[in-house]
Amino acid sequence: MAQGSVQVTHTSTSRWRRRTGEYASLAAALEAAGDGDVLTVAPGTYRENLVVRRAVTVRGPEGSPGSVRIAPSDGVAVTVRASATVRDLHVEGQDAASPALLVEEGAPEIVGVRVVTRSAAGVEVRGGARPTVRRCTVDNPGGVGIAVLDGGGGVFEECEVVAAGQAGVAVRGGAHPRLERCRVHHTSGAGLSATGEHSGLEAVGCEVYEVKGSGVQITGRAAAHLTDCDVHRTTGDGVTLDTDAVLTLADCRVHDVPENAIDLRSRSVLTLTRSTVRQFGRNGLSVWDPGTRVDANQCEIHDSTGDYPAVWVSDGATAVLESCRVHDVPDALFVLDRGSRVDVVDSDLSQVRNTAVSVSDGATAQLDDCRIREAATGAWFRDHGSGGTLAGCAVDDTQTGVIVTKGADPTIERCTVSSPAEAGFYVSAGGRGSFHGCRVTGSGGFGFHVIDGCRTSLKKCRTERCSRGGYEFAEDGPLIEDCTSDESGGVRPGATAAAQPAVQTATQTAGLLSAVPDQRPSAAPQEAAQPSRTSKHVLGELDALVGLESVKREVRALTDMIEVGRRRQEAGLKAASVRRHLVFTGSPGTGKTTVARLYGEILAALGVLGQGHLVEVSRVDLVGEHIGSTAIRTQEAFQRAHGGVLFIDEAYALSPEDSGRDFGREAIDTLVKLMEDHRDEVVVIVAGYTAEMERFLSTNPGVASRFSRTITFSDYVPDELLRIVEQQADEHEYRLADGTPEALLKYFTALPKGPAFGNGRTARQTFESMVERHAGRVAQLDALDTDALTLLYAEDLPELP
Repeated sequence: MAQGSVQVTHTSTSRWRRRTGEYASLAAALEAAGDGDVLTVAPGTYRENLVVRRAVTVRGPEGSPGSVRIAPSDGVAVTVRASATVRDLHVEGQDAASPALLVEEGAPEIVGVRVVTRSAAGVEVRGGARPTVRRCTVDNPGGVGIAVLDGGGGVFEECEVVAAGQAGVAVRGGAHPRLERCRVHHTSGAGLSATGEHSGLEAVGCEVYEVKGSGVQITGRAAAHLTDCDVHRTTGDGVTLDTDAVLTLADCRVHDVPENAIDLRSRSVLTLTRSTVRQFGRNGLSVWDPGTRVDANQCEIHDSTGDYPAVWVSDGATAVLESCRVHDVPDALFVLDRGSRVDVVDSDLSQVRNTAVSVSDGATAQLDDCRIREAATGAWFRDHGSGGTLAGCAVDDTQTGVIVTKGADPTIERCTVSSPAEAGFYVSAGGRGSFHGCRVTGSGGFGFHVIDGCRTSLKKCRTERCSRGGYEFAEDGPLIEDCTSDESGGVRPGATAAAQPAVQTATQTAGLLSAVPDQRPSAAPQEAAQPSRTSKHVLGELDALVGLESVKREVRALTDMIEVGRRRQEAGLKAASVRRHLVFTGSPGTGKTTVARLYGEILAALGVLGQGHLVEVSRVDLVGEHIGSTAIRTQEAFQRAHGGVLFIDEAYALSPEDSGRDFGREAIDTLVKLMEDHRDEVVVIVAGYTAEMERFLSTNPGVASRFSRTITFSDYVPDELLRIVEQQADEHEYRLADGTPEALLKYFTALPKGPAFGNGRTARQTFESMVERHAGRVAQLDALDTDALTLLYAEDLPELP
């Protein structure tokens, strides 16, 4: 067969057409062919627009795939309008307004065709066409890979879209194709897209990856069903549903996604079965708006790469998780806003860096027979209107098992909290809640800790082996019925906490240097200290601190300016405006917090501040877990410092160098506004390492302009460290024996001054180690005089690290 010719094998029953003929063009061959005939196209390039109107077979030669190029200069390269067979052709389109391969009618078979084009679509199926497309490849960086439109359908088997300038596969206008074992990748739009009422898409065993956009996008009342599919390496969300979309994912895997793994909103519905979501940058499941719903069964969500909750449900949406696992994430489940609801049944939430379950802004959470472990907080019902039920749940190895605050009112039934570091159940700030049949074992703090007079109800609860006590209540506290403890006093039924002095709390064991242990609850806010000393007395304490000569000069100069300004005002004169906010820079252990406390007392004594108390915070106290919560936390910290000093340690952490979408920026903006609005009510001190603070201030000029001066705290030299040890010894009634000061100087000189060096803290730790070694030495002696009990020798020094 000559190159560039078309051989037609006639198979008609008509006697005169039982023959084979050769034709010089595709058009002539197609005109001569009838239904059932086979057109074998010789290798070559054909600049014709191929239109197949009969049920014929058009094919390239055996064993030479890609040798037949259909490449017209414009228009549709190949159009199929019959139940024909087209195979082993290389199709090239040049028309940006037309598809390269168009199937308009019938149920044709298209096999082994490669489409390389820059057309509106590589392959387009429309109308009543129902093709079967097997082992075909589409490379179309100029448009859609495969488009199925206007009621079209068909089956695509083992096909591959290797590049698309828009969506890889686009379905709209009521079309409904099925994809089996297909691969779609390197697209500049969604990998799979279905939109419009009655439009649908089925995909089985498919892979979607390297997508600039969403991997799967279902919108506008369309529906889709994906089984055993992989969606990964997208630049947008892995899966997006919007506006009444319906999607079922069964045995699928969504992973390596920088944004939300699955995002749905506007009354969309997702059914997720036996599927895995992992390595996502924002939310694993992001569910928004009334009527939007997720039903997940036997699914796993894990290994977040960002700082966002794994499951986010808000704005009235609903999520149901049954027999699911969520683990290795910053937060497991956040539900917020009135009307939002989550139901979690027989599921595991574990290895959660912050909060496993957070309920806020009037939302509801129902957890039945769930297991929460290795989280900072098991469940937190945050504010008024937020509630729900925890029933039959086990919470293990957390900082705090369940927190209830600010008017939240959940019901907690038959739940067990084991080995919390701080408290089993903690209720504060007007929180309520009903606890029935709950149990706390092995708490590092209290079992039930209820403060601020919260009207909580406890019935048939029990605590065991709680270090600080089973129950700790404030006056006018909770209502208690039939609660017990392994402590001797127990809890008397039917009485409030105020009427129960018999509740036993464990006391801390005093250490060698401690006269009385600190009995204040660790979670309670620090009380404001009322100034009781004059500025002269406080400055005297400042002067008594070891070293810090330049710091003392700076503070005295600032104090003198404030004092003179006050006296000028009393005399009816104008006083220079003095900005009292400060920046403290220097290494840890150089006395920054101590000086901040004294500075607050000085300002209170001068009448500049109402109380002068110190509220110390860091990034973790200011930056929240979701949008809006950071401003609330920052405002609350600022309010606690009202009339005193807000001391922000390691302030540079609010603006990390690789901040990206970090919420620290929100804390900074809120702080700057509050400093301006309340400039006479709160003094703010930001502190941290010198280099990091310089970067922080240079990259946040709005912050830098609010501070009057920077005070640098130098590292302590060996002589000053020795003086700190001498002060500690005098304070605790010890003495340094002859030769010990010299040994200490030698020790501090040789001590490595790397990042772990703690300055004054190191001196105090050295003294504590000497006391401990002294105790081990003299405890073996029978006769102990005063010298033996008080003298510290060089041999009591610890080993150099």
